[in-house]
Amino acid sequence: MPPPRTRETTSALRHRLAELRGPDVPAKALDARALAALAANPGCKRRALLDGAGVNKTVLADALGSPSAFGQSQFAFMRGNAFEARVKADGGAELLRLVHERLDPSAEPPSGAAVPDLAAMGPEGRAARTALALREATEGGGWALLDHPMLALEVAGSPAFLEPDAVVVHPDGTWTVVEIKSFPMLDGSADPAKVGAAARQSAVYVLALEDVAARLDQVPRVRHRVLLVCPKDFTNLPTAAVVDVRKQRAVTRRQLTRLTRIEEIADALPPGTCFAPDLPPEQLTAAVELLPATYAPECLAACELAFHCRARARREGAVTSLGRSARAELGGLTTVDDVLAAAHGTAGDPDDPAVAALRRAARLRAEALSAAGYGAGAALPDRAGAVPEGAPCR
Repeated sequence: MPPPRTRETTSALRHRLAELRGPDVPAKALDARALAALAANPGCKRRALLDGAGVNKTVLADALGSPSAFGQSQFAFMRGNAFEARVKADGGAELLRLVHERLDPSAEPPSGAAVPDLAAMGPEGRAARTALALREATEGGGWALLDHPMLALEVAGSPAFLEPDAVVVHPDGTWTVVEIKSFPMLDGSADPAKVGAAARQSAVYVLALEDVAARLDQVPRVRHRVLLVCPKDFTNLPTAAVVDVRKQRAVTRRQLTRLTRIEEIADALPPGTCFAPDLPPEQLTAAVELLPATYAPECLAACELAFHCRARARREGAVTSLGRSARAELGGLTTVDDVLAAAHGTAGDPDDPAVAALRRAARLRAEALSAAGYGAGAALPDRAGAVPEGAPCR
């Protein structure tokens, strides 16, 4: 276990992260979506440090010459805000009705639910105000709606402040996370990929809520079934589905505990390292390359630096660019050159299962090409069935 952090070590870490971020560069808050993506790729020290230091990776990717296509369009952002405002209108009456109907129908109807004011100075103040409001609502014994509460969760030794769409306190003192999304729910079901992403994001909020609950005298129960609110069919009317996030919560908790502490990554960097976007591109690229990255094609949908890391992985011939499943199957073969050499029998341990499988695959390919009238090194016909120019045909 790492030593407990004191006020002095916390202050030193914040100062160090500010130096890495660059002078006068404001920190970018680490949200639940980024945290879920970080937990899905815990071996990437590059993302762990940049996110922990509050580096804006979108601006960094532009400065590196690899602009990111990751993110939400302005139209989708505005549509989502408009839908959320409709769901929370009239003191969240419709939202509370959906919570009561789908999660707690045996409780009294949520008429006149409390909606506490969560305004405070800074994220730390808002997190403290949220914790106080949760305690008061739990002790009150009625329905309460916390609109955009602020939760704190320690990630790799650095605090992350998270802002769920809503948290509902039930009359029995239990807490429920509510996630509001603008993608439609058609005939009672939504896109499984989008629902999965929302579940992973909600699992992060559940973990943060459990940390808040653990600090209260009477520890309330945080429900592992969250409410996902979406537009119904092709209308703007809200509907909801219950999503069990126990699996996502367990996976996220395990992955977050495996993350290397941020100060260990920062201490391994040479003095003077900085990721300020106004640095010369050569200097900025050299600084980023000091941080080991673990690229996979899945990063394209989750990280702003994915294009930069993909180009580097391809240039180095890393097998991670082929996907995590291929990387797992290839064992100790980390580059495409190593894989080809093992398949052709010029390198690799023949007792290695991966090497043996590659050589068998190469032998089967050569036999198939020979039976089709091609040489072992010949190109295959294209998809239309045409034979490449210069290739033997029969």
